[in-house]
Amino acid sequence: MSDDADPGGDRGDEPVPGLSRRRAVGTLFLIVFIDLLGFGILIPVIPLYAKFFGANEFVGSLLIATYSLFQFVGAPILGRLSDERGRRPILLLSLFGSVLAWTLFGLAGELGQTLGLVNGLAVLFLARALAGAMGGNIATANAYIADITPPEDRAQGLGLLGAAFGLGFVFGPAISGVVSSPFALAALRDVLPAFVPVSEFTMPSFTAAALSAANLGLAFAVLPEPRRREPSERVSAGDRLRRLYEAARSPGLGALVLSFFVASFAFSAFESQFIFLTNDQLGYGTAENAVLLTYIGVLIAVIQGGLIGPLTDRFGEYRLALAGAGIQAVALALVPFSLSWPVPAVGPVEGGAVALALVSTPLAFGNALTNVSLNALVSLNAAAEEQGGAFGLTQSAGSLARTVGPALAGLLYVVVAFWSPFVVAGVLFLPVLLLLGRVSREAVRPAE
Repeated sequence: MSDDADPGGDRGDEPVPGLSRRRAVGTLFLIVFIDLLGFGILIPVIPLYAKFFGANEFVGSLLIATYSLFQFVGAPILGRLSDERGRRPILLLSLFGSVLAWTLFGLAGELGQTLGLVNGLAVLFLARALAGAMGGNIATANAYIADITPPEDRAQGLGLLGAAFGLGFVFGPAISGVVSSPFALAALRDVLPAFVPVSEFTMPSFTAAALSAANLGLAFAVLPEPRRREPSERVSAGDRLRRLYEAARSPGLGALVLSFFVASFAFSAFESQFIFLTNDQLGYGTAENAVLLTYIGVLIAVIQGGLIGPLTDRFGEYRLALAGAGIQAVALALVPFSLSWPVPAVGPVEGGAVALALVSTPLAFGNALTNVSLNALVSLNAAAEEQGGAFGLTQSAGSLARTVGPALAGLLYVVVAFWSPFVVAGVLFLPVLLLLGRVSREAVRPAE
């Protein structure tokens, strides 16, 4: 029976005053989705915006990594503040911070003309750091879910937040491609006041800021403070690093957590250098890259949402994790060399883009297999009362990998060659295969 219909039930047990549990979860899903939509919009913009200021690929990669670094540090701080001050005020504060961050990001080009390119680039880093710190609100959103759902329904609620993440990464780049297209930019120059800077970098930034502002208004209007069931555990960034170290040494979870870290590290290296590659080798700008990133995001979402279940039932998580790692090892190494394949154009799509799409298809498939299967294996190897901590480990491992991976990949791109970060990313999946080989087959659920 729906919890909207609470026949004679005790409304004093209502987790959110004036709002049913289902509506509260749905509202939080919408808020997290719009928040991640703003983040996704900037993905095709950031590398090329850095190059606009004269930065090389290494500095641009540091700009990409800045978000994850400050999110890693900011998440436990916002989570702790939400325990002390309430979930709603911290969510509103973080959304307001996102509005400021993305607005400042869009104005960096204008400020660079006034303050100098180096100072303008510093503004980009400042805006990116603020956005990352505010993006740590996922810890508060998770705590909100824990407040309004009983333990037996908590995994489903947290899964919905994960879906909001995925959808934000799918639709964000698509919106970026639309607002940065030549047609849209020409139309916006005709309708916007002259003092508003219009470019392929500013319009996605301002769109992200506008979405965050609308999200702030939505949260202020409809999201009340929940009744807290229990204070959430306070975990600092140092604690998260310590737990990762301890988990890596654990005989049960160590190989799986290390596998997740290395896999996230390798794929983040690919993501961070992909736009540099297409810009340098194909001359692609924000709009063209947005199309390619949207294609990859849609593939991953479809595979995770529709194919993983039947494949897991047929082959089991262990085999799928191995298969996904093997596919990525080959596909990642092929990415930079696919640009020279003699692939014919398909309609308006030139051969280089077709080749990238061909190699990105198995890559997306392998990434979806690996991510979902490794998360499932970590869960299966953790005790029932340790599920939250187990998922926290993978989240921390992923955040740390997305901080270090882009920086090192950018250094390889500049110092060695444009193809080197992709080849190294592929090679890194070989240790993943070895680590998974250490996982006891008896410790995982066999295929039916």
